[in-house]
Amino acid sequence: MTLRLIIVLTVLAHVGFVGSRVTVSLHAIALGASPLTVGVLMSLYAALPMLLAVHAGRRIDRAGVAGPLFAGLLAVSAGVLLPAAWPSLGALFFAATLIGTGFLFVHVALNNVVGALAAPEARAVSFAWLALGFSVGGFFGPLAAGFAIDGLGHRLAFLVLAVFPGIAAAILWQRRRRLPAHAAPKPDGGERNLADLLRDPRLRQAFIASAVLAMGWDLYAFVVPIYGTRIGLSASLIGIVMGTFSAATFAVRLALPAMARRVREWPMVAAAMIIASVSYALFPLAQSVAPLMALSFLLGLGLGCAQPFIMSLLYAASPPGRQGEVIGIRTTLLSGSHTVLPLAMGALGAALGMAPVFWSMALVMLAGGVIAGRRVK
Repeated sequence: MTLRLIIVLTVLAHVGFVGSRVTVSLHAIALGASPLTVGVLMSLYAALPMLLAVHAGRRIDRAGVAGPLFAGLLAVSAGVLLPAAWPSLGALFFAATLIGTGFLFVHVALNNVVGALAAPEARAVSFAWLALGFSVGGFFGPLAAGFAIDGLGHRLAFLVLAVFPGIAAAILWQRRRRLPAHAAPKPDGGERNLADLLRDPRLRQAFIASAVLAMGWDLYAFVVPIYGTRIGLSASLIGIVMGTFSAATFAVRLALPAMARRVREWPMVAAAMIIASVSYALFPLAQSVAPLMALSFLLGLGLGCAQPFIMSLLYAASPPGRQGEVIGIRTTLLSGSHTVLPLAMGALGAALGMAPVFWSMALVMLAGGVIAGRRVK
């Protein structure tokens, strides 16, 4: 029952979060923002999380997940409401920062509690169910954003999206006693610093692979609204294309609970990166909705299968009482990608066009796949 509650909260929170990224991007474009400005906005989703993630993980280790999770849901809802009350480019900068920071606590808390509830032999399966919840939210978020913008306008679209994390906060408040509320045990040997974790080869390898995969997710969320607008797609069609990506992650994650019992982690991670590389290499050749949907689906299949295996690797390698901190470090690395990648790719796209952006990411994913495939057990 607790895992089901976590999945429901995940879906509602992720609809608001992913939908807000699409709406913020398209609203900024409608206000005349350049690709670089849109890149800055997307980077703000991760700027504070990059600095606060380890602190958030440590706090959750000490105090449990219910309080930080509730606060994070309220922050996401408030951030999505902000552009509805103040429809301007300035509001989008504040909103992106608040939404990203709130979702940091949501993300760390959800992953922490799923790892804590699962037995070691079932942990990959539990993370697969959590990933499935993220896929459902990722599928409906862009669709809700696209159709709300076309039907109601940007301002009311933000109002619609704010409802989802608000409902999640209300559900959590009613059922908060189901979640762990006690402090985690102190790690053996007293307090430790981040270097202790980064020196662990198992954690370090998983951190690097996680960061490379995050770049693949980040680029897609940032570049598809820009690319779709440049080739003349409407907001609804862009939402459908991006929803296809999430549908693919949902489809592959339906099979993950069974796959997690049969497939080893690192071969799956390597395969995910190779598939993502092929998809990105072909994106600049797609000039209409159908091929964009096909490539989005292929990319979603690749990237969607890797996250539960990465989380299982990280949680298994985490020292006792420091699981939230490890998730926080991973979130810091991911937030660094969220911050730097849109800025770098936005500048590259503004200078050279979108094709070099796609091909650069294809090379990064290819290199990551080769390295992951050669990893020695």
